[in-house]
Amino acid sequence: MLVYPQLTSGALAQFPVQKRRRMRTIVNVLADRTTIKLADPQGEITEWQLTYTGLSDDEATALQQYFMATEGRLTVFTFLDPTANLFAWSDQLDNAAWNKGPLLAITGGVADPLGGTSAWHLSNSGSGPQGITQTLQVPGGYMYCSSVYGRCPQATTVTLLRGIDRADGILGAGWNRITFSGHGDPAAASLEFGIEVPAGGSVDIFGLQVEPQASASAYKRSTQGGVYPNAYFRDDVLSFTTTDVNRHAATINIIHANRL
Repeated sequence: MLVYPQLTSGALAQFPVQKRRRMRTIVNVLADRTTIKLADPQGEITEWQLTYTGLSDDEATALQQYFMATEGRLTVFTFLDPTANLFAWSDQLDNAAWNKGPLLAITGGVADPLGGTSAWHLSNSGSGPQGITQTLQVPGGYMYCSSVYGRCPQATTVTLLRGIDRADGILGAGWNRITFSGHGDPAAASLEFGIEVPAGGSVDIFGLQVEPQASASAYKRSTQGGVYPNAYFRDDVLSFTTTDVNRHAATINIIHANRL
């Protein structure tokens, strides 16, 4: 699977990143001049402009080789949106996108740390750990940062999951954000991310997030998630400007159209 490459830092982009989403509305004018309008999700187009400066020789070469592998606009690839939460439906843990342990009860409408009511109460009635996860079609060997806000009246250890890798975090009475960064299995074509609650545990959580980078950014609510298969380069030419020894600059434009 062709996936847009990360830089050596583990980031996919540098600031500034420009993202533009164009929606399409179908308009039907009837004989009596009545107008019917309907949103057309299949006509949605998302565009990114990535501006790079200070790229090393190795990073510039890697981008150039990747561009050549796709033959410019010809071949589609998977793009992990550096501005988005890779999870789908991050505020709706009862959505079918989530895989829930059979003995894990979830209740929505809980007050969250941002002043809303988008947090969830998780209660594990089983004798072993129970989790809520999503399997994302992303390369295993990339750098990822998982994060979640949580709280519990009594100190409780929860576990963030990334494939076969796990990291424990301690929650207390106040809202606390725990993070888990690192690379997954390079041989894996997908990774399961989520959180696990210990046997008999009960916690409130909010803002489950996965990002293709080394550190967590501000929480971003999601619906469709930030994994875009069938993205493609807008241009057939990729130019680099050398600004110093081992320093290069480039601008890359990427497009994703739902109709493809």
